[in-house]
Amino acid sequence: MTTADDRTESTRARITVRYWAAARAAAGLDTEEHSGDTVGDVLAAAVGAHPALEPVVQVASVLLDGRPAAREAPVADGMRLEVLPPFAGG
Repeated sequence: MTTADDRTESTRARITVRYWAAARAAAGLDTEEHSGDTVGDVLAAAVGAHPALEPVVQVASVLLDGRPAAREAPVADGMRLEVLPPFAGG
């Protein structure tokens, strides 16, 4: 039986991550790709690449293919994850 820990980077799902507002500022770009098995894996990879994202990711909402997603939600190749920090204003 293969576990998530046994999978290599090349066998993990490749996800497009889109950053909004403060997440975009922290990452220094608006879109990139990361790999993972779950939303949490993908977010951890993003934080690993951009440590300034950590406090933003802790409070951000995430959408997976346009729907709210928990950190435990599984991901598949080609999905889009959007990182939405809290917004203020009106």
